[in-house]
Amino acid sequence: MTPILMLLICLGLSLGPRTHVQAGTLPKPTLWAEPGSVITQGSPVTLRCQGSLQVQEYRLYREKKPASWVRLIRQQLVKKGYFPIGFITSGHAGRYRCWYYSRNHSSEHSDPLELSWGQFHTFLLTKEGAAHPPLRLRSEHQAQQYQAEFPMGPVTSAHAGTYRCYGSLSSNPYLLTHPSDPLELVVSGQHPQDYTVENLIRMGVAGLVLVFLGILLFEAQHSQRSPQDAVGQ
Repeated sequence: MTPILMLLICLGLSLGPRTHVQAGTLPKPTLWAEPGSVITQGSPVTLRCQGSLQVQEYRLYREKKPASWVRLIRQQLVKKGYFPIGFITSGHAGRYRCWYYSRNHSSEHSDPLELSWGQFHTFLLTKEGAAHPPLRLRSEHQAQQYQAEFPMGPVTSAHAGTYRCYGSLSSNPYLLTHPSDPLELVVSGQHPQDYTVENLIRMGVAGLVLVFLGILLFEAQHSQRSPQDAVGQ
């Protein structure tokens, strides 16, 4: 066998598996962020990529700009589709996609995930079923965290319901975080107080009616005595 033929055979054997890996025949995976894709500066976040059960390894990349931090993750986590960030900064922001390969076949690339970071700029408070727009307040940095207090004034039964809050970052104020866990506000003692007021009103009306009837009775008795006194004289 000539050296040229041997070279072609070896070249074909070495390129064969690579061609299959780039085929893109497997379904595209799902990419998401935990706890969410909108993260405050310095907070931890984990990008998760999930495909079929026969995945051998996952790959994560950032569009337009390489993500050098991905290369620092332990391979045990990468093979399971975990890409943790312990302390997020501006260098981690961007649009990410992931893919995987299994048995020398690669998958399609996932839908893009936009990872945003910054400081909380605004908080929004919503109530389920409310017709009015959500309440909006600028955040305040207290006790090493961002927060906002929504005063409600005198609480009535109209304030009862389920509330959730959202946050927006200074880097992208139009992008909201995932909603908080629901908070059920129960107003106690409101109905008994209403009934007490109603009962007092009813008792007052009844008292006025009794006084009015007493006056009518007195006038009727007085009018009957007047003719009798005239006859006796």
